[in-house]
Amino acid sequence: MLDRRSFLAAGSTSLALASLGLSPEAMAANGLKLSQPAPFSFERLIARAQTLAGRPWVAEKPLAPEVLERIDYDAHGKIKFGTANALFRDGPGPFPVTFFHLGRFFQTPVHMHVLERAGGDGFAREILYDAEYFTMPADSPARQLPDGAGFAGFRLQESRLGDQKKLPWENNDWVAFLGASYFRAIGELYQYGLSARGIALDVAVPDKPEEFPSFTRFYFEPPADGSSSMTVYALLEGPSVTGAYKFVMQRGKAVVMDIDSRIYLRRDVARLGLVPLTSMYWYSETIKPTAVDWRPEVHDSDGLAIWNGAGERIWRPLNNPTQTRASSFADTKPRGFGLLQRDRAFDNYQDGVFYEKRPSLWVEPLGDWGEGAVELIEIPTDDEIHDNTVAFWVPKAPAKAGSSYDLKYRLHWTDREPFPSPLAHCVATRLGRGGQPGQPRPAGVRKFMVEFIGTPLTTLPFGVKPELVLTASRGKFSYVFAEAVPNGVPGHWRAQFDFTSEGAEPVDMRLFLKNGEQTLTETWLYQYQPG
Repeated sequence: MLDRRSFLAAGSTSLALASLGLSPEAMAANGLKLSQPAPFSFERLIARAQTLAGRPWVAEKPLAPEVLERIDYDAHGKIKFGTANALFRDGPGPFPVTFFHLGRFFQTPVHMHVLERAGGDGFAREILYDAEYFTMPADSPARQLPDGAGFAGFRLQESRLGDQKKLPWENNDWVAFLGASYFRAIGELYQYGLSARGIALDVAVPDKPEEFPSFTRFYFEPPADGSSSMTVYALLEGPSVTGAYKFVMQRGKAVVMDIDSRIYLRRDVARLGLVPLTSMYWYSETIKPTAVDWRPEVHDSDGLAIWNGAGERIWRPLNNPTQTRASSFADTKPRGFGLLQRDRAFDNYQDGVFYEKRPSLWVEPLGDWGEGAVELIEIPTDDEIHDNTVAFWVPKAPAKAGSSYDLKYRLHWTDREPFPSPLAHCVATRLGRGGQPGQPRPAGVRKFMVEFIGTPLTTLPFGVKPELVLTASRGKFSYVFAEAVPNGVPGHWRAQFDFTSEGAEPVDMRLFLKNGEQTLTETWLYQYQPG
């Protein structure tokens, strides 16, 4: 029996929801079942995360795990959320929300809630799982899950107010949150690719397994009609961390997300990865093992770009190393970094999965991030099914139990970096045997061809060649010079050199082009593995 205060709260919530077309009755007509209301605000969510951080972690056990184990990859692919049941199907706002089903590979229950009004201060009702929301085969094991089992994640569908012949919302989505704290968005070319995460803990730390905290609760704020954005709140939980997140996701030509995160550590973390980006790099024009695959290149991203606090623009081509490698780029007050897909030519992939359309993802810090480093983790892979590249920000101070982080940033899911440099940028890194044609090729010598293109290289006086500024952590250079690429494209130059290694350990290289005192290109950094 409800007391008077609970009754009034429930009544006021129903009225508020009704004013937005979100009354429990409307939700029932939409096929969704809602719980009783509970107070909600972002401040309450932050306080909850902080309180949980002071308690031992207790993982929520999935209902009927023996059933979830039977929902394998094939069975999961046959379970589809019925768009007639979509949250906000008829508004408010243009973007309906659909949900992913639990299964063998997504067993952590994720609880979805709808808020009573914009602003995130009021009441929330949980959307209660029911198998009837989904279409599935008659013999699907999912039919044996009990009500209230939870969901695995959600999608934001394209606008219901847009051109439904060109882009029907029922078949097209622009954001997806699924698994641990992973989420993705499409870019300007209408294609998914790399992922972002809420946090990364102890990636590639020797003798310590990586931890994967999860977004366990989401709260959907009703948007205004005609709005091009969606606001979603999330609670993060894991053995070593808790967190509260606010996502304001804007659907325009690209997808832009403003994220306000508050993170609390339950225990020490050896490598704390904030704002992690996760991608796949198998091979490119740089190095391709003989006959490993029929396609010229296979990757979601081909390089890490950094705009550091000193204003330097850096391009680090990705590697598929023979063993896991970690690279660190120390910085103070970074201006941005991202994993980019610069190669947009179909002929360089020859694949119908549209690698040439995969989005680039750029991190724009909002506020002063202080001292730390952008770290890049590269993990060996022999197939395209593995995300083997991770980039994130690591604060300089040790990540100790009791530490907290108030981090605000903007994610740009775009065709290219959103703040392009006025300098020429690197478009290819090619390696081959060193030495000269017609002569015996010396052992242990590698030839490099590094291509740049951009306006500063188009303004060079006739007959003037750029100067290479080239260094390495060890080894010797020879045959060092620059030349225009003979393809008739203005401002397309390549730096070439031979490199003789000393020892078998990786070598860090650094290169840019200049003319007198004028810097012409971004800085190319490369980690070369001799052998």
